[in-house]
Amino acid sequence: MESVDLLYKAIYILVIFGITLLIATYSTYFERKIAAFIQDRVGPNRAGPAGLLQPLADAGKLFFKEDFIPTKANKALFILGPGVAMLVATMSSAVIPFGDMLIIGGREVYLQAIEVNIGVLYIFGVVSLGVYGLMIGGWASNNKYSLLGAIRAASQNISYELAMGLSLIAVLMMTGSLSLREIAEQQAGFNWNIWYQPLGFLIFLVCAFAETNRTPFDLPESEAELIGGYHTEYGSMKLGMYLFAEYINIFVVSAVMSTLYFGAYNFPFMENLRQAISDPVLANNVVTIVGVVAMFIKIFLFIFFFMWVRWTLPRFRYDQLMKLGWNLLIPLSILNILLTAAGILLKDYLF
Repeated sequence: MESVDLLYKAIYILVIFGITLLIATYSTYFERKIAAFIQDRVGPNRAGPAGLLQPLADAGKLFFKEDFIPTKANKALFILGPGVAMLVATMSSAVIPFGDMLIIGGREVYLQAIEVNIGVLYIFGVVSLGVYGLMIGGWASNNKYSLLGAIRAASQNISYELAMGLSLIAVLMMTGSLSLREIAEQQAGFNWNIWYQPLGFLIFLVCAFAETNRTPFDLPESEAELIGGYHTEYGSMKLGMYLFAEYINIFVVSAVMSTLYFGAYNFPFMENLRQAISDPVLANNVVTIVGVVAMFIKIFLFIFFFMWVRWTLPRFRYDQLMKLGWNLLIPLSILNILLTAAGILLKDYLF
């Protein structure tokens, strides 16, 4: 019994791991295509039909390039930096519920790698470790530009994690749980948290751009000021791992936002679809599969939004970045907590 459950869980983990890597791989392709569309260009169109083999060509190029380590670099840490960034990025999706529950051979199979009642804390804990990969790589390079990029990354992540955590407290006050599955289950149908927490979502979204080092908050790798920032000295697959980790982080933060604010795998009229099918097992499985599709549609829309903003807004100055985080987002997060608490008390008093 337990061995079969473990087998299902292992297969699910491998599938999610493969999907994560596939999405990260083809995010580079779609980023180029979206950039080309916005700038009235064609984009990749040489490698394969419509340029669909371009990510494989890029991977081959990085894989076969010379693996160069600067003479004065700390070699052990120089190698460790990209590995830490990649490892932390792939660990983040373990607690995200990508679907509800399938019934296979009479067994209930939950579409979630690990269900822990502190899933939100796990996400925050793991994501906050990602900056160590940037710090280690920037410091080990023995390059002033790399070190400046690493310091920027650390201070930026610390500053925006505060506002992100405070914005999330309001959601936790409403749901009363740190489990991502419970938070998803409480948003059944169209009862999504975004209707109750629009300000909290906007704060979380802005912080997500800073946490993933995306434009307009890509100061740690600002090529106009720091050549390449923390990965200036990197090439070959070590550089590829840093870039890959960034796209995985975008995928993960998109999944987290979909779960916390947009109902995760829930979609409108899901109960109507369930009731329209007479067989309860088939009805459950059909609704679950449609829910998985709905979850990934939400994730892809957020990924598109990340790319759209990159090619639309200019980069902030560093003082503007810090001022936005400390002087605006943190006070707004505290205000959002107070408004949420007042709303909960008022609801309890009236009803």
